[in-house]
Amino acid sequence: MTRSVPEALKGGDKVSSKTTISIVGLGYVGLPLAVALARHFDVIGFDISEDRVQELRDGYDRTFEIETPVLRASSMRFTTEIEQTANADIHIITVPTPVDDDNKPDLGPLRAACNSVGPILKKGAIVVVESTVYPGVTEDVCGPLLEEKSGLLAGEDFYLGYSPERINPGDKVHTVDRIVKVVAGQNEQVTDILADVYGSATTGGTFRARNIKTAEAAKVIENAQRDINIAFINEATMIFQKLGLSAYDVLETAGTKWNFLNFTPGLVGGHCIGIDPFYLAHRATQLGHAPDLILTGRRINESMGKFIADTVDGLVSGGSRILVLGLTFKENVPDLRNTKVKDIVSGLQELGHQVDVHDPMADKDEAHQFFDIDLKENLNNLHGYDAVVGAVAHTVYKDLSPLALESMLKEGGLVADIKAIWRDREFPAHIKRWQL
Repeated sequence: MTRSVPEALKGGDKVSSKTTISIVGLGYVGLPLAVALARHFDVIGFDISEDRVQELRDGYDRTFEIETPVLRASSMRFTTEIEQTANADIHIITVPTPVDDDNKPDLGPLRAACNSVGPILKKGAIVVVESTVYPGVTEDVCGPLLEEKSGLLAGEDFYLGYSPERINPGDKVHTVDRIVKVVAGQNEQVTDILADVYGSATTGGTFRARNIKTAEAAKVIENAQRDINIAFINEATMIFQKLGLSAYDVLETAGTKWNFLNFTPGLVGGHCIGIDPFYLAHRATQLGHAPDLILTGRRINESMGKFIADTVDGLVSGGSRILVLGLTFKENVPDLRNTKVKDIVSGLQELGHQVDVHDPMADKDEAHQFFDIDLKENLNNLHGYDAVVGAVAHTVYKDLSPLALESMLKEGGLVADIKAIWRDREFPAHIKRWQL
């Protein structure tokens, strides 16, 4: 096998500061990785969105993952022209891998990225996939596409690698420069190179997976495991509600046991936990295995929005005015992708209620475009509701006092607390309270 790894990747046994790395996709995953790598290497970031690239050049990150001073101080460059990455020794693909309307893997963005990188791929370069995929995609889908577009042979003229992303949006502790990075290459030499590259960017160290498919499989079960555990808690929560119990009270009690797992009930949205299990289920089906537990977990978690809407409906009068606090898929992030709060909103509307939504983190144009929701802008002007639903535990909502919530409600109104935001607060006796 030819070992045509370019000289820029060699600094004795280590990669060199002259190594050029392109990051393909500058979202929640790509941008933090690019900034971390740019502290050690020559990094160029590519994205198809002209608005996104211009914002980054101006020092603004709409995802709030990278602060403006850090972004402006970075040496990395940004482009919308893939040709400007042609000199890269390593291309790292960090594009989304969603599902379609039938919950089947949509590899469209990943295929498009490979189709873009292929024509400008130089001999000896390494293409690393970070996007979450089912086992086999990097070598069986990306490899042939790159070969077709480049006229080169994978494993001889260029090399494949996989390093699963582990970005947790809004998490300022488990950042890309602190976590363990799994790496796997098409051969041992490529794996060593990737370990050096990622090892330079994180204090958490690297783990060499046995091969690319192992690394792909490890990533997809990380989120599938969380999904299944949350599904168990959500189903238990439905049972507890019939018993007049709060799941949070039960979990607090059970949590005194040393090996009880800390999962809480709620909505499972976003671009990872609510998506990735379908990738594993798809591959299992292809192999003739029925992924019953995985899909049952998905079904339970997908039903939580309707369960919450039905429960709130049973606690208020018909045609009530209801204020939902929070729309993003997770606290303190602006990301609306696959948010399940929309299921609560639509569920309540279908039951005949008038629903207003407030979320200071969400982009109002995206909320209108994707969900036909016109976000309310000022909490101080919101009054006279029959119920307030705490759907997302943004800090701004945690800081609301019982008096502030009371001012939003009619006499005898309901505070419905999905995330136990105000669990330990004392409210006036005339306010009704409900929580999962």
